Amino acid sequence: MSSPKVIDKRASTTAVDELATSSRRLSLPKSVVAAGGLVKWNAQVHHQELTAMVRAMVTAKTKEEAVNQVNTMIALDHHLWAYLYMRMLMDKDLDLAFSAILHEPAKLLPIMYTPTVGEVCQKFGMLPLFARGCYICIEDMGNVRSVLQEYAAAELPKGEDGKPLCDCIVFSDGGRILGLGDLGACGMGIPIGKLDLYTVCGGFNPHRTIPLIIDAGCGDAKENTAHLEIRGSPHYLGYKKDRVKHRSEAGTLVNSAYYGPTSIIRELMTAATDLFGPRCLLQFEDFNSNDAFPLLEEYRTEFLAYNDDIQGTASIAVAGLLGAIKLKNPKEKALIDALRRETVLFHGAGSANLGAASLLINEGKVPANQIFITNSRGIIWKSEDGQDGSFRNDEQKAFACVGKPNFDSKSLESIIANIRPSCVLGAAGVTPNCFTKEVIQKLVEVNKDDDSQSRPIIFAMSNPKSQAECTAEAAYTYSEGHAIFGAGTYFDPVTYNGREYAPGQVNNVYIFPGVSFGACVCAAKTIPDRFFLIAAQAVANSLSEEDMQLDRVIPARERLREVSLEVATAVVLEAQKMGLATRTLGADEAEVKAAVKALMWEPGKPATFGIPA
Repeated sequence: MSSPKVIDKRASTTAVDELATSSRRLSLPKSVVAAGGLVKWNAQVHHQELTAMVRAMVTAKTKEEAVNQVNTMIALDHHLWAYLYMRMLMDKDLDLAFSAILHEPAKLLPIMYTPTVGEVCQKFGMLPLFARGCYICIEDMGNVRSVLQEYAAAELPKGEDGKPLCDCIVFSDGGRILGLGDLGACGMGIPIGKLDLYTVCGGFNPHRTIPLIIDAGCGDAKENTAHLEIRGSPHYLGYKKDRVKHRSEAGTLVNSAYYGPTSIIRELMTAATDLFGPRCLLQFEDFNSNDAFPLLEEYRTEFLAYNDDIQGTASIAVAGLLGAIKLKNPKEKALIDALRRETVLFHGAGSANLGAASLLINEGKVPANQIFITNSRGIIWKSEDGQDGSFRNDEQKAFACVGKPNFDSKSLESIIANIRPSCVLGAAGVTPNCFTKEVIQKLVEVNKDDDSQSRPIIFAMSNPKSQAECTAEAAYTYSEGHAIFGAGTYFDPVTYNGREYAPGQVNNVYIFPGVSFGACVCAAKTIPDRFFLIAAQAVANSLSEEDMQLDRVIPARERLREVSLEVATAVVLEAQKMGLATRTLGADEAEVKAAVKALMWEPGKPATFGIPA
């Protein structure tokens, strides 16, 4: 299958880049426009010296030179500087930058995304600002199409019909950046970094993607976990007003601009599909949970859209559980059947854990009475009539156990002692190191008499690493090597009692690139939850003998692109089986995999290369 003949619109000089960027007014952050545009923003006293320093230190002309230069900074543990180096390299030579990342993905992806991206977002307004990234302010409601058109004209390649080429948009409102809270427009680091992973792991052409921020304002210092003054900072590049919110019918605080027939979300999604076609993927990212769930439900069947925080994180959690089951019993072939015998405790009731619970129950068919979730009030429960309970919203209520617990349901030790879970997944985001020695030892104790569950599963899913529920060393040491451990961020291998353990990174980077690419290349009509269970199985089935020996529940990071190809292939096959694929890629797995691989972008390909229209 070949791509359509297109015109390769690739800017050849910095002067051309600056000319294109200077024409942008609508699609830049409001404070940047007020400063006179991108060049003048970077010329301010606060930014000029840093921008010049970073530009001067990026001298690499070859992949080897780039890797050596960035590794020098990484060796000094200067990850923010390494990030700035790579961003400047991308601005100078996109192909060279991706060549470097593809050469050492295990070392450079943590620089481009988690864990480094958390600090990047907290300091985003202080860093050099580049042209990549579209900002849509709520002041532009009613004019969103024009904003997208401006960005597309300046930054996207065009096909032979003169229309801009865009395969996907990753968009956030900065309302819940990782576990760091509301960072507003400074959350742009997330869509940018996410799309880097789309390219490196999934094969998306970076020229044909848009990182986008919906700038609906930003909360004050109490709305982010580090209590940083974001909105009031002179470095803040976004809309310097608070968010306008109201109480939903469920009683939760939501962003008012996101709801109703003329909402900015509907306007964005309609404009994107009008401009780029109905198969342009629209991925929600890092919205506050109060908005994330209702928005997903409203748009998931109308557009090619999904929420990675809910569905992608759910999928990788299930993939990790399936991988852990393989570690407990390498001879087990019916992984989903074995999954149904697990009792799972989710600590934290955000989008990640609620999404995982939903996938386990609705697609994995795990009995609902084997799933327990906590919020700040303890175990989530409801009365038989549903009128009373500890739930905070309808999404939590859907997974509440019936009846008020007759034990201390706020203490993790007490919860574990009474419900006797075989798996504990933490994604609270605000309670680092809450999986204490006593908690981990209690988990081992309640599982030691069950031969089939003698190795409890512990996942510390919160990002960045500073927010993790426990470290790898704590999990292995306190459990005396019994625990099977995974984490949302990378932890170095741990040696305990003479054995080396390499914790699996239970991060949705193993899911979203492949699911997204698979859905796009077969021009799927929608992205149902079924795709995410299929993706989880594909990841678990990709474990190697080395992974098994090192107790790794998820394949090694060096194999991310390979695993993403397996996921994309599985998604395409399932889409064809379900009748959701509007483009058939092959009659069997081998044909589909070959067709998918042929469409994966690599450095050196034209800016227009990619998924056929």
